[in-house]
Amino acid sequence: MDKVYVTDTGIVREHNEDDGGIFTNEAGDYLAVVADGMGGHQAGDVASRMTVNLLRSVWEPIHQSFSVEEAEHWLKEQIRDVNRRVYEQAASDQKMAGMGTTVVAAMCMRSFTVIAHVGDSRAYQLSEYELNLITEDHSLVNELKKSGQLTEEEANDHPRKNVLMRAVGTEENVDIETASVQWQAGEGLLLCSDGLTNKLNADNIQEHLQAPGSLHERAVSLIHTAKERGGEDNITLAVILQSSLEKEVE
Repeated sequence: MDKVYVTDTGIVREHNEDDGGIFTNEAGDYLAVVADGMGGHQAGDVASRMTVNLLRSVWEPIHQSFSVEEAEHWLKEQIRDVNRRVYEQAASDQKMAGMGTTVVAAMCMRSFTVIAHVGDSRAYQLSEYELNLITEDHSLVNELKKSGQLTEEEANDHPRKNVLMRAVGTEENVDIETASVQWQAGEGLLLCSDGLTNKLNADNIQEHLQAPGSLHERAVSLIHTAKERGGEDNITLAVILQSSLEKEVE
């Protein structure tokens, strides 16, 4: 597998509230995480950093493989624990009151990946021919779109596009959505914050990921394009590719 993680503050924000990474455990499997923090007094930084660091700390010592069912259970339980810790941290310090974060995390095994998410950070599966959205945004605008109150075009420009229906750390308990995807050589996975998807659609993203150049160069080109189109938000993405796609496009 080839992998890359990149993040950028963008051109408007003064600091980066996104966090994430791609981490390897003792069994040689990967955990990719993207978290987009929110909250005053830079508390969003705290929530996203806590989420990533806590997930990393429990992942890296693991030396056994998982079945799909075991992976889904493990990832849900870890995010529930992260939610509790972030919530307690926010409750213990007035400066952090109301802080929270989105999270999208993927346990990447050789034949399958299990994704868990809360909020509007996304996961996509990349094949040779298409980029498919795996997750569903937990946002007000997406709920309005599903109920038929907004069209896709109206949703893209809605003034309350950043309002989330769920986030990690804002309530004592959180509802976590999971999905499992079979993958093989020639396929990949993209996790990203909305700083990317608010500026590039799936066709744009796929075009960049399948362009010539190293995986890092392709990821950086996505960041640059999002910044050229406004860059109002922090921009973060993690990509893991099975090897044959990498060889095909380079």
